[in-house]
Amino acid sequence: MESDTTFRRIKPFGTHNYVAQDTDGSRDRGVDNGYNGDPKRKPEVSLYLLREGLAASLVSVFILVLWGLVHLSLQQLVIGKPSGDFNAVRARQHLEKITSVGPRPVGSHENEVLTVGYLLEQIENIRVETAAGPHKVTVDVQRPTGTFSIDFLGGFTSFYDRVTNIAVRLEPKSGSQHFMLANCHFDTVANSPGASDDAVSCAVMLEVLHSLANQSTPLLHGVVFLFNGAEENILQASHGFITQHPWAKQVRAFINLEAAGVGGKEVVFQTGPENPWLVQAYVQAAKHPFASVVGQEVFQSGIIPSDTDFRIYRDFGNIPGIDLAFIENGFIYHTKYDTADRILTDSIQRAGDNILAVLKYLVNSEKLADSSEYRHGNMVFYDLLGVFVVAYPARVGTILNYMVATATFLYLAKKASMPGNGGGRYVRELACATGVAVLSWVVTLLSVLILALLVTLLGSSMFWYNHFYASICLYGAAATGKMVLIHTLAKNLYYGGVRLVELGDLYFDVSLLLWCCSLVWLTQQGLCSAYVPMLMVAFPLATRLLLAREFKNRGASLKYSVLYLLGLGLPYVHFMFLIWVVFEIFTPIMGRSGTEIPPEVVMATLVTLATIFLSSFFLHFIYLARSTKWILAGLASVFVVTFLMMSCGFLFPYSASPESPRPKRVFLQHTTRTFHNLQGQVESRDSGLWINSFDYTGIQHITPHIPDINDSIRTSCREDRPFCGYPWFLPVKFLSKKNWYLPAPEVSPSSPVEFSLLSREETSWGTVKMTFSVKGPSHMSLYLMPHRGAGLSTWSFGDGTPQFDLSGEYFVFYSRGLDAPSWTFWFEIQPPRDPDPSGPEGMISVAISTHYFFGQDSRTAQLEEVLRRFPSWAFPSSWVSTYDMYRY
Repeated sequence: MESDTTFRRIKPFGTHNYVAQDTDGSRDRGVDNGYNGDPKRKPEVSLYLLREGLAASLVSVFILVLWGLVHLSLQQLVIGKPSGDFNAVRARQHLEKITSVGPRPVGSHENEVLTVGYLLEQIENIRVETAAGPHKVTVDVQRPTGTFSIDFLGGFTSFYDRVTNIAVRLEPKSGSQHFMLANCHFDTVANSPGASDDAVSCAVMLEVLHSLANQSTPLLHGVVFLFNGAEENILQASHGFITQHPWAKQVRAFINLEAAGVGGKEVVFQTGPENPWLVQAYVQAAKHPFASVVGQEVFQSGIIPSDTDFRIYRDFGNIPGIDLAFIENGFIYHTKYDTADRILTDSIQRAGDNILAVLKYLVNSEKLADSSEYRHGNMVFYDLLGVFVVAYPARVGTILNYMVATATFLYLAKKASMPGNGGGRYVRELACATGVAVLSWVVTLLSVLILALLVTLLGSSMFWYNHFYASICLYGAAATGKMVLIHTLAKNLYYGGVRLVELGDLYFDVSLLLWCCSLVWLTQQGLCSAYVPMLMVAFPLATRLLLAREFKNRGASLKYSVLYLLGLGLPYVHFMFLIWVVFEIFTPIMGRSGTEIPPEVVMATLVTLATIFLSSFFLHFIYLARSTKWILAGLASVFVVTFLMMSCGFLFPYSASPESPRPKRVFLQHTTRTFHNLQGQVESRDSGLWINSFDYTGIQHITPHIPDINDSIRTSCREDRPFCGYPWFLPVKFLSKKNWYLPAPEVSPSSPVEFSLLSREETSWGTVKMTFSVKGPSHMSLYLMPHRGAGLSTWSFGDGTPQFDLSGEYFVFYSRGLDAPSWTFWFEIQPPRDPDPSGPEGMISVAISTHYFFGQDSRTAQLEEVLRRFPSWAFPSSWVSTYDMYRY
């Protein structure tokens, strides 16, 4: 399988002329661009070049084997035998019972009565069962009222009234002063049974409570289990607990159980802030570890448009914690498919074993008593295929990173300090080769992005949504082929076509240098994720040094190539796991990221970057291979076939497959809108089905099934009306600017909104204070749009400082539980000094939107008729709403 090419020096090094002689007697002449300037080199040595097929096969098998290992590790949910302390079968029974009532939006009978009743019944059973033991169980049902603002989506303000929390306090009978907090939420978004988000976590917590309460040995500290009933309303119930409940003052740390997918492994994706002892506790206690500091830094960067109760406990409670979430199969997250049968019992067993073990460890730890004493720095942590976790303090990571970087620079400096002009020539050629490598990356990325734009223009966006590997076959083949082509041209044109092993050596050094630069930069930025380039430098460098003699004597022999790939195994398998995480998170997000973000650009960029990173230490194989024509031909064939399949419509984005659904998300609101003028009179009124597509394809696939919904009913934003004059549930209008409005009869809910101005007064400091009262359903949105020249100075929400969103308007989200009184609020506005005659009349526009998520008011005959016409691969989430606007 090895080439029998022999390189014979015909002149001393310095004149640079070489002859590459094959065994068949043919010769290739060219200029030596090698860098081994040792004058004592023997006149003739045997060096090998890889055959093209062998090079391609080695790299392909290497990648496929590691990819298989990653997937095998992901399928091994439970490692070893369960200890028996956690009963997954009983937890599944809790899960099925909670989800059996259907969707559980805040304020619904299902959420506030049925689910609360079931949880209280099970907790009471545990209390009675363990009454004779060393622990006591105390239960408190909290229904807090409060308000807060966070910087979610630019600016977001929330008001909640009598939402529900079930707090359970487990402690030794002698009492405890310090507590861990375990948090889950049992409410759901509208139209989803919420098995994964987050009923399974509450089921796990019930069983963990049962296990801990039955321990014969008293715990050192206590645990508060919080079953919160208003998380989907932007983290309201957790805020009510941590800012108002008397037990919150004794909480020293927390564990939050969440979901961004359905089933699989729960991953630790946030810890801290700081408090490395929490990570150490997870590392030492977790039975089936699965954690990544990369996920933490990506999530906290804001790239992922989501948040959890972790933010509330961190920002408003100033306590550290661990955030865990299921991330697999995010395609059906927040849809009707999030059912209990899709969550494997092994997933429940795994989560229960981990949570129980970590809680046991923490509540018996002396560090919990004064966690602030151990608040120093961050931790670098990551697991290897779920078998074990590597964790060390960030300061240790910094030292380790710089040691690896120093070793790399010493390795390169040794080559640069060769006697004579060899060192200088090496530096120049290294700089040129680095330029070629970077140029190949830039050209490759630009080329693939142009391809992505072409796919978008062809109307084939998201062809990979239901066929993930199609994106690899199109964008991955294009990226790989482009890089191979550029380096082949460089080898044949710039380097004169001479196939010297020294070129392979040079391009290995290029990859090492570029990874080392990224290592130094990330370390200087203080990012714990710098461990990734550290692994991608340390292992290849060590492997290269160990194989230096083999490479010097025999070149790119089969033995060298196999040992080289084995040396890359550990960093590459971990890097491929991180790539899996990226695609597992971002691919489903493209189905709910709105109509403004081109998904092809995102997917093409991710695939190309993954290709570039994975290929970095394989670049030199191009120079060690005798040819690349068949590699290029193979990649071109894969690309062409995939492109033709995509263009001909064979790769449809969505699926209604029961085993693996990939639904298209569409939001429909049957709404009636009323607009009042400055005198309080109705100036216009209309009704219709307001339709939002939550992905880039809009309604192009819907129109053939429902011809009424087409681009002729496309609606635009009215800038003179708060939030465009439409009943946005969340402040995300900048994500979905393409909307459709199909005329329909008026809605007439049984409990219509009652909105009134209670008082209006001018203050001594020149503002106008306006007080309002609202009575309506459990979910409402308030929009405030000061006119040009006017501005809000203060209000009754949050900390009193008005916070606007990305559009420059003010959005206040309201929700309530049962038996809540009217919602009363006020704000002060500074009138404009020079009113804009071309703008809307008055100084402010105020709009109130109602959302009927459940019960009889949530459906109309017209809405039901349209819903029946949607194809099976679509998930139309629907409800009834109203929008009323007033000028003041």
